[in-house]
Order: sequence, then structure tokens, then C-alpha cells
Amino acid sequence: MKLFSVIALLFLAVTVLWTPMGHTEEAPTVDEIITKTNQTAYYQGQDGRAQVKMTITDQQGNTREREFVILRKNMDDKNEEQHFYVYFKNPADVREMVFMVWKHVGKDDDRWMYLPALDVVRQIASSDKRTSFVGSTFFYEDVSGRSLLEDTHELVETTDNYYVIKNTPKNPATVEFDSFTMHIHKTTFIPVKVEYEKGGKVYRTVEARKVDTISGFPTVTQSSMKDLNLGTETTLDYEKVEYNIGIPENIFTERFMRRAPRQYLE
Repeated sequence: MKLFSVIALLFLAVTVLWTPMGHTEEAPTVDEIITKTNQTAYYQGQDGRAQVKMTITDQQGNTREREFVILRKNMDDKNEEQHFYVYFKNPADVREMVFMVWKHVGKDDDRWMYLPALDVVRQIASSDKRTSFVGSTFFYEDVSGRSLLEDTHELVETTDNYYVIKNTPKNPATVEFDSFTMHIHKTTFIPVKVEYEKGGKVYRTVEARKVDTISGFPTVTQSSMKDLNLGTETTLDYEKVEYNIGIPENIFTERFMRRAPRQYLE
């Protein structure tokens, strides 16, 4: 299963309809917390769509904007296999570009990018998952999520409102961070803040800035990613968020990377 890492928030709406785990006075285990957070971040509803405005701010305070639509569909009933489709609308230099992900459990995700200027579909190597996503502060892995199996998870603190969980990579050579700490809201299981550490110092943060209720689901409608070393920031604003709209499975194929399914992108 996939854990929040942003588009991280990268999606769609990092959302949840909270269901109590049973009437008990005992606190949930760390495995129960991260599993529910994973559900919150990626698997609410059978499918979903959102229009997203991305604002990239550089070290000098200059901004660039990108607009895209995210489609996603759960491919099984276990909250494991899932497909993502990201279609870029603006500006002109990225228009009609498509990023597609097939998420897997127990092995690397499959990721592709369609470049309309070259009419080429390129597969993104798993070694590139920690590189910048279209020039933003987000990484490719932030879009589709990080596998729960790649980290060990420790509940380090419980406050009145949050579970605080430290996640340490099992294979440090594959990532640039030593660990990341998640602050998870105890009622909604929305990860409201994530801090990445290297050498004992926080260098990268993700925050949920705004949450709205859409179709009964608490939904993150604005999030941000900051690189504290570079002084850059990317903000995502989610608009026209919808759930359970009946997106066909065949949308998530190379055919529709080259020929965008317009009826699901407006």
C-alpha cells in the first residue's frame, strides 16, 4: 500500500471518510494508524478527479503556474493497486503532457510521461522517483506515494489532536533523507504536516493548509511543499474535486496518454 508523501498531498485530494476502528479505549497501533492514513491519502472512493493549480516559487520569490487535472481509480478492493493519470492544461510548454502511474504493492510502481512535442511516451525509471516533478518542489514519488513496506514506523508521540509517527527507510541508499515525521490528525487521519530530516535537520516540509468537506469527505484543498535548503516552495490548490464518477479502466493506458479523454478532463 502507498503512504502519503505528497502530491503528496499531491493528489486529489488527500481525503478521508473516517470510520471508527471499533469501540475501544485502547489507542490504535502504529500499523493501524499508517494504514488508515494511507486510506485517507489515496484510496477514498472508487475513483476521483480534481483540477489543480500548481504555483512554484523560486529563491528570488518569482512564481510560475501550472494547471492540470488528476484522475485516479482503485483497481481492486484491497486498497493496493491503483492508477493515476495527470493531464497538463497550462502553460503552453507543458500543455497536453501526461504523467501516468500504475501503483503496485511489493514492487516498484510503473511511471510514464507523454511528451506531445516529440509524440513520445517515456517510462520513468524507479531510480528517478526522487527527482523534481515538472520543475516543482515535489518529487515523482510524492505524486503516487511511498510504499508502506519501504519504511519502519514508530509512534513517537500522541498529543490531544495528533499522532506523531517517525518513518525510517529500510534502504537508505535509495533516498536522500534519513527519516520523515508525520503529524496525523486523530479524528480524520489527515496528515497535516510532514517533515523530512537529513543529518538531524529538517530540510523539507509538507503542510495541509486548507481542508473542506466535499461529498461528505474531509478533503485537503490546499497544500504546500517547501525545500528549506533551496528556499523554494510549491503550492497546490485543488478545485472541482469529485468522487465516484465512473472513470473507465482503459483511460489509464498509452492510447489515452496520446489521445486525452476530454470528457473526463473538463
